[in-house]
Amino acid sequence: MRSEWIRNGIGIMLLVAFLCIPFITPIQTYLSIPNQITTFNNQSSISVPTMGKSVTVSSTPNDEVIHAIGSSEFKPLASGQTDLVYEMAGIPIKRVNVDVLDDFRVIPGGQSIGVNLQTLGVLVVGHHLVDTADGQVSPGEEAEIEVGDTILSINGKKISNMKEVTPLVEKAGKNNEALQVKIKRGEKKLDTELKPYLDAKDEKYRIGLYIRDSAAGIGTMTFYHPESKKYGALGHVISDMDTREPIEINDGTIMRSTIKSIQKGSNGTPGEKKAEFSAGSNKIGNITKNSPFGVFGELDKKLSGSKYNKPMPITLPEEVKEGPAKILTVVEGEKVEEFDVEIVNSVEQDHPATKGMIVKITDEELLNKTGGIVQGMSGSPIIQDGKVVGAVTHVFVNDPTSGYGVHIEWMLHEAGIDIYKGQQEAS
Repeated sequence: MRSEWIRNGIGIMLLVAFLCIPFITPIQTYLSIPNQITTFNNQSSISVPTMGKSVTVSSTPNDEVIHAIGSSEFKPLASGQTDLVYEMAGIPIKRVNVDVLDDFRVIPGGQSIGVNLQTLGVLVVGHHLVDTADGQVSPGEEAEIEVGDTILSINGKKISNMKEVTPLVEKAGKNNEALQVKIKRGEKKLDTELKPYLDAKDEKYRIGLYIRDSAAGIGTMTFYHPESKKYGALGHVISDMDTREPIEINDGTIMRSTIKSIQKGSNGTPGEKKAEFSAGSNKIGNITKNSPFGVFGELDKKLSGSKYNKPMPITLPEEVKEGPAKILTVVEGEKVEEFDVEIVNSVEQDHPATKGMIVKITDEELLNKTGGIVQGMSGSPIIQDGKVVGAVTHVFVNDPTSGYGVHIEWMLHEAGIDIYKGQQEAS
């Protein structure tokens, strides 16, 4: 019995010791050392944790990629791959892979933009009943067409706008024929027959569907890459206001817009920017992609209205720090202004994902004008330590002073800009 108590006692002590290991300072330091560091040439130096005088940190001899400027600080010299090695008494105890990328910069935005999207085909946003001589019918439901479906073609004719649908409906109705309709539902393409019915009141043929071929709104420019002329804006997908589904675009444009007024946000009620824009002469670029990370395309004209008109470095997700930062946005006219925020939390994301940061507005002037984050502010670039780290995307409905942000790396990826230029795959 006594020996059993001794064994149990030893087991408990070992368990306690094992659980305490992560809280021992040297172990904590060792665990905080990253396995991988990625940075840019011609930018900030690299700092790594130290483990006391008995442990040294060094790069490989005659390293042409990084150079030691202190016991734990290294300056990038050229793009490439190398290693940092922790040694104790000449014995390696930790190796850190280092990738130094070519210097990369973008021009931060902040400008208010108008967005005009032309859908791929026409989008079904609702059903309605048709009053016929024999009673009410719902042709769209009879054809098993659902809200959120996209009509791609009718009788083999590609459909790009609502005006093209009416003559086909009239012709089929008069000939007492059904329309051969191809629809897109998610990733599937389906064929169905849609029979027009004569409305007894206005004597016009109806298909019992509400359809839409365009959408418009406002947002904020996030970045512009002068070398490729590519841009990113909004930081989140544009969805149809009725179906709540992402809009698949056939074409789109962005325009300069002017903020006329602000509807302040409050708990439970998001605020909103009120803006004016014209689809005519103020066009500044196209839209080729509408994704969970924003809208993307190329600019025809240079960005204006901001003092931040020079290329600025970017920050990778693992380099974003909790603490003070700034956002660029417009609250009046077309003037881009700088406002104080705090990055409350940042997630080190290895793969593209939204909601990488939580941002809180701390600027008293902005809080007085907007109440916090408002609709139309999405895409406002977040700046920290002179670098673009991401963009504001969503507001917390129950706390309009705070919201989510997306890391700039994922917006650049969606824009088709490769900041790694094959280096990451090679490593």
